[in-house]
Amino acid sequence: MKLFSQLLVLGLAAEATVASSWFGKSAYDKWHETELERWLSDHDVPYPTRSDRKHLEGLVKDNWQTKVAQPYHDWDTEQLSSYLKDRGIEAKDYAAANKNGLIAQVKSYWFDTEDKAEDAWSSVKDWIFDSWSDSQLKALADKHGIPVPQPRKRDTIIQTLRSNYETISKKAGEGAHYPGNWLYETWSESDLKEWLDTHGIPAPQPTTRDKLIASVRRNSRIASLKLAEAQSDASKSAADATEALSDKLLESWSDSQIKEWADKNGINVPQGSRRNELLAIARKYRAQLTGDKASYKAKSLYGAATSSAGNEYARATEDASLKAEEAFNSAIAKWSESRLKAYLDARGVPVPQSGKKDELLAAVRLNRHKAATGWSAWTFDTWTADNLKKYLAQSGDKAAERVSKKAGATREQLIAAAQAAYNSASKSGGSAYATVTSYLAKQTDAAKDSVFDTWSESELKNYLDSYGFKVPQGSTKNELIAWARNQRNLFQYGTTTPRGTLWAKLKQSGEWVLDQLNIGAAAGRKEAEKVADAAKEQATYSKHRAEEARQRAFDKIKEEL
Repeated sequence: MKLFSQLLVLGLAAEATVASSWFGKSAYDKWHETELERWLSDHDVPYPTRSDRKHLEGLVKDNWQTKVAQPYHDWDTEQLSSYLKDRGIEAKDYAAANKNGLIAQVKSYWFDTEDKAEDAWSSVKDWIFDSWSDSQLKALADKHGIPVPQPRKRDTIIQTLRSNYETISKKAGEGAHYPGNWLYETWSESDLKEWLDTHGIPAPQPTTRDKLIASVRRNSRIASLKLAEAQSDASKSAADATEALSDKLLESWSDSQIKEWADKNGINVPQGSRRNELLAIARKYRAQLTGDKASYKAKSLYGAATSSAGNEYARATEDASLKAEEAFNSAIAKWSESRLKAYLDARGVPVPQSGKKDELLAAVRLNRHKAATGWSAWTFDTWTADNLKKYLAQSGDKAAERVSKKAGATREQLIAAAQAAYNSASKSGGSAYATVTSYLAKQTDAAKDSVFDTWSESELKNYLDSYGFKVPQGSTKNELIAWARNQRNLFQYGTTTPRGTLWAKLKQSGEWVLDQLNIGAAAGRKEAEKVADAAKEQATYSKHRAEEARQRAFDKIKEEL
């Protein structure tokens, strides 16, 4: 007995040693030194140039919790609030008042755990491609000569790339644990900026290709989690659709309604079919339409939503607000030539020599997703009068200083003086320009949605007029502010929704899946009216119960949307 106890103790000790060794391992244990340095650089963690591996790994370990397990610690208040709103959660009063309060609230609703994050970074290939568009996946496969089985479906391409991920990294002579820029060689700068716009991530300002890639790489895991959550919502909506087409609901349809539904879905109904035969046909194909097909639609939702070829999602919903490209093109058509040139100048794009508006428009459309390269005259567009005066007073430009002291100077006069001072400093370069850019980096507040709140109505109207926007008579100040924000965002980001663009689309996935099944929200309301009429006419208990069940199902869908 004593021997057994000793063996048991030794066995438990051995297990504890193994467990300790196992749980002591981290995702970055096997990373190369260059990967550790890349991670630190991506997350803005400073490290000495001549650091050994032990020091680098220690810095990663010290910052892992806040940068990976709880990345929202680095978010600004707008990102924190947007995260809560995306989940239908209103920021509590105490939270809305300060960043720490928002962080605490986001933490309680965060969709990842430390263990899951650790596992995810142990196998990057399992999720790194989730947020890529179909064309980006195909481009990577083609570049490295990786054959993809036909037809080239999204899931097939992703699986093939995962299988060849290490091979691609070895070909590039790089590590695969925390991928370098080699993984994004087929992406243009516009692709990188568009990815950030799509996922609601502010592009770094000023920016470079390396900074854009770093931002995409750093946020890819969060993008993957968001997409998984959206797909789950879509699947739930499909399940609700199944409930909505319950036996009781089908039985409440008239023969003509069943035939109409079958015709919409391409279901052949034999001539002269009796009611019991019609119901049998509806039940048979109901499972097909709300089961496998719905599941497939939900799973492939992201590919359709981001596909550059046709954009099935926008086409299916026929919602003009989702057709961002059309909205952008419509807006810039009203911009003045000087505004179009400023858009290109802010992105370092050469302005067409002829200067004709058609050519300017074409250049702006082509560079819609190109990130602004740094500071320029447009930076001052959304500054408050007080910030402009402070800038002019500290600019070192005598003419600018005089304007800052001028009593009654209008905002337009202050902007003109600021732009002139900036242009002068940028041409001369040296310490004067360094002083200007340093001030801009500290004071720029153009990304804040509250920037227009302190403006007068006349200032808002003048700003909108600079974009060629015609303000309707009788417009309220809140409407002016909303239009000003839209124009600012179009100019700065190429979209009116720089944060959460894709998320906003995917949150409507339930309605989109239903539309694909020809039982969308509009069709559901139409059928609801028919069912209600039938229930009243027959006045049976079972029909009333079916109507209640149907209403509950559609109420759930509406809540999700």
